[in-house]
Amino acid sequence: MKYLMWLLKAAIFFTLFAFALNNQQDATVHFFFGTRWTAPLVLVVLAAFAMGLVIGALGMVPRWLKHRAAARRGQPAQSSVLDPGASSHHGL
Repeated sequence: MKYLMWLLKAAIFFTLFAFALNNQQDATVHFFFGTRWTAPLVLVVLAAFAMGLVIGALGMVPRWLKHRAAARRGQPAQSSVLDPGASSHHGL
């Protein structure tokens, strides 16, 4: 199993490496007010991925702080997601 996981990781690495080698042509990203950024396409894709990670993490911060404060008080945090185990079974 260990060798299978190593083989899978190597396959993913070489696939991404081949993607990077095939996308070295310059791409231009146009921002507001006439500003633009010219870089290899693979860097543009990597920057977009990184920005998505940062925005996603920042979007989780308020809920994380709420749960952290509730844990300090010793109370369970209110969640907007329904607990599937707590649902009532009407007539089942």
